[in-house]
Amino acid sequence: MTTGSSHIDLQAAAKDIMRQYGFEPDFPPAVQQQLAQLRANPPALTPGGDVRDLRKLLWSSIDNDTSRDLDQIEFAERLPNGDVKVLVGIADLDAFIPKQSAIDQHAAKATTTVYAGVRNFPMLPEELSTGKTSLLENQDRLSVVTEFVVDNDGHVKSSEVYRALVRNQAQLQYNSVGAWLEGTAAAPPKVAASADMQNQLRLQDEAAQKLKTQRYENGALNLQTDELRPLVQNEQVIDVVNQQKNHATDLIEDFMIAANGVVARMLEKVSSLRRIVKQPERWDRIVQLAAIHGEKLPVAPDSKALNDFLIKRKTADPDHFADLSLAVIKLIGPGEYVLERPGDPAPGHFGLAVQDYTHSTAPNRRFPDIVTQRLLKAVLAGRSAPYSDDELSAIAANCTDRENAAKKVEREMSKRMAAAAMEKRIGTLFDAIVTGVTPHGTFVRIQQPRVEGLLAQGQQGLDVGDKVRVKLIRTDVQHGYIDFARL
Repeated sequence: MTTGSSHIDLQAAAKDIMRQYGFEPDFPPAVQQQLAQLRANPPALTPGGDVRDLRKLLWSSIDNDTSRDLDQIEFAERLPNGDVKVLVGIADLDAFIPKQSAIDQHAAKATTTVYAGVRNFPMLPEELSTGKTSLLENQDRLSVVTEFVVDNDGHVKSSEVYRALVRNQAQLQYNSVGAWLEGTAAAPPKVAASADMQNQLRLQDEAAQKLKTQRYENGALNLQTDELRPLVQNEQVIDVVNQQKNHATDLIEDFMIAANGVVARMLEKVSSLRRIVKQPERWDRIVQLAAIHGEKLPVAPDSKALNDFLIKRKTADPDHFADLSLAVIKLIGPGEYVLERPGDPAPGHFGLAVQDYTHSTAPNRRFPDIVTQRLLKAVLAGRSAPYSDDELSAIAANCTDRENAAKKVEREMSKRMAAAAMEKRIGTLFDAIVTGVTPHGTFVRIQQPRVEGLLAQGQQGLDVGDKVRVKLIRTDVQHGYIDFARL
């Protein structure tokens, strides 16, 4: 039975859900006043002093097809000894948004852009995040550059951070660049038109692959996280499709992880924010999942042993690897932001197998990255820290809370959009995996499309990671309900 209607106003629903989880979906008048002041007195886009002029480098960005809030651009150079020097340019938000200004206060409350499927709720006014502070093609922009050298074994040998004026020479997309790098499609037009750009991207890919290999050797987890994206036509969701990772998404991920590590190490002598993922709360269940597949994991959490198991399963059963990845991610548990003082033992990031990790590469979309940028610029300029330990501790707690709330908004909207897309498939049979067992019910995700719903019938005796065959029995777009029955 289908109840509700896919013709509900999903835009209005998104706003209501934002408010339900404590967000302010609209900007206050004081933000508009600050924007007017910025229009009248924009920061100077001129090199000099501590700002280098790097506009002539062959910078490029790679992001989603529809992204306009571009946080980072990349450039690579082969050194005479064969090493690769990588430059990651990050939008300089601090130059536009003083601490405690109206825009900063709004961003500090929201802490993140919320991607609600039918629309985005930006942390910053779009006049900034998709305009003046976005690293758009053929525009001069202020940036904070993280530079590091990658050797043949994928180690980061040396690093430096500095301010620069930059210019994005090519705004590229994940899907088209990824397919070209993997050899499954022709180069996209901007890449095909320039042999230098082709060489540049191949060099970046080479360095990124070496960084990834080194991380995996250290125990970083090889996980596949496909994202669900709605297909919207005339403001109605007509289907949902899987957004899969590829060489281009991996390239950016590997560079961002390396850049964030460089920044974290630069901030070791001052108090700063760290992004951590603790050791898994349900390691015993991960051990059980491995045993089901004939593999033995240590009794104590061990990221290297877990990654060896994941790589084996990816090779043995690539079609179901995303399901195994999802189960492992759920069992590891969420990340959080914490204050780290100088000399504190680094708690680390279990999934990335790194001890030094912060968020610094997405200031248009995440408030912790703006805070980290201010801390970094203070260190570079030899100034005292712009935040006290108490401030940083409060920011860390609020960022963790708001990130969790944003995920709930996105999940609520994803459920409604998925329900709208699945309305016409009542009675269809699917292969599924159990993704959650809670006091509120047992939840499963079907394989194609990767839609999640409640197992309303036959849930007894199941746990996360179990595979089941289910039938879609009900959808309710108004509430985002998708109910399955176990066969």
